[in-house]
Amino acid sequence: MIYESVGYDEMFSAEGSPRAACENFVTKLQAIPDGELRNRQQAAELNLHNMGITFNVYGHEDGTEKVWPFDLLPRIIDADEWQRVEQGLKQRIHALNLFVSDIYNEQKILRDKVVPAELLATAKTYREQMAGFKPTEGVWCHISGVDLIRHADGTIYVLEDNLRCPSGVSYVLENREVMKRAFAKVFEGMSVLPVEEYPEKLLQTLLECAPPRASEPTAVVLTPGVYNSAYFEHTFLAQQMGVELVQGSDLIVDNGYVYMRTTQGVQRIDVIYRRIDDDFLDPQCFREDSCLGVAGLIDAYRRGNVTLANAPGTGVADDKAVYAYVPQIIKYYLGEDAILQNVPTYICSDDSQRDYVINHLDELVVKPTNESGGYGILMGPQASQAERDEYVGLINSNPRNYIAQPMLQLSTVPTLVEDKLEPRHVDLRPFVLCGKDIYVMPGGLTRVALRKGSMVVNSSQGGGSKDTWVLRSDGPHSVGNQYAHAENGSSNA
Repeated sequence: MIYESVGYDEMFSAEGSPRAACENFVTKLQAIPDGELRNRQQAAELNLHNMGITFNVYGHEDGTEKVWPFDLLPRIIDADEWQRVEQGLKQRIHALNLFVSDIYNEQKILRDKVVPAELLATAKTYREQMAGFKPTEGVWCHISGVDLIRHADGTIYVLEDNLRCPSGVSYVLENREVMKRAFAKVFEGMSVLPVEEYPEKLLQTLLECAPPRASEPTAVVLTPGVYNSAYFEHTFLAQQMGVELVQGSDLIVDNGYVYMRTTQGVQRIDVIYRRIDDDFLDPQCFREDSCLGVAGLIDAYRRGNVTLANAPGTGVADDKAVYAYVPQIIKYYLGEDAILQNVPTYICSDDSQRDYVINHLDELVVKPTNESGGYGILMGPQASQAERDEYVGLINSNPRNYIAQPMLQLSTVPTLVEDKLEPRHVDLRPFVLCGKDIYVMPGGLTRVALRKGSMVVNSSQGGGSKDTWVLRSDGPHSVGNQYAHAENGSSNA
């Protein structure tokens, strides 16, 4: 098997030998006859098509609905390394929950000047309607997706936090199902940690955060409808949890409580896993022209009669300018150094940092602070001078809207290209659930840039995905839950 990689490869060392965690898999891979790997890849793609596993791309010239792009070669993570990642994710989400609660209440971290008050005052995702509010169990971010990358030097960095309506977990579960079918004998011999318990854990998390008076709480998934890019995921998770999938028109608010219309009359709802952006949740509170939400929903929420997951206003914690301060946020609330490092980040609203960014655009990646899906990004080293000049104007006209980071060389994983294995760049989005405790799904969504040389892994930008295998350790896997959620879990909170 001839395979050449540049930079850090997740499966092979620089000398070309398999990494320790991958030796068993590579041995099995080498035993597969020529042409058989391609046949299994085609079988996997046919399975995805037959199972209806799709996503939507807005404005795509070939139509909106696409079969989920999947590559058969997995990403394999050593058990010991995963334990460190898991603990770092628990630490991060615990601190960010405390941060959001503080921002909407006492604002101690602003008064102590750990995070600039101006940064929060100008945050597009700050929701003044949530000021003075504390949700059940003190949990704001029930479901989080934290994007991780590995640089060429082998260091794992947090690239960004997704704390509003993170998507992609349904593809993790379906990728595993497809892998079991297409690569059954190889998979069975690898001792991979399961991901199938995620829907059960998700439902448990939601119900743990139901209003205290709900003795037998009822949860639903709230979707904006079939034209949303993640509609497949909405239907999948509702089905897997055994709860109803609803749209705003299915719900009403009466006397401060939320009810679902059914053929047997109305039924009270206690927990809403909402997949609708803040602005569209309630026309009485946010956008008046929204037809997707429920009139009076935020009033019912503030009264404590229903739980919204995630809470409105959590976007202040995944603003990319606030991201730059997460290590300080962790230190402030938990008294600990961050286990997982941030990518070095320049905030363009700071005069000196902005000057540096403008003078080094050919070395940096520039990102809008509140966009997602890979949109609005300037890859400075790959951009033309005209494109860089355009971004100088954009940055100067609205500095708060941009941050910049060095262009890191994402690690690669072997990917099947026709009949050959070629390196393709990847990132990883683990999913974290926060209720009374914090749970991290083993692995997560490995997104892969299918175009040669590309660093853009988003499915909306031509990326695909791989199954992520976290190997079992010889001893107990659990590293304990030091970060069981408690709002008063730190001296500064």
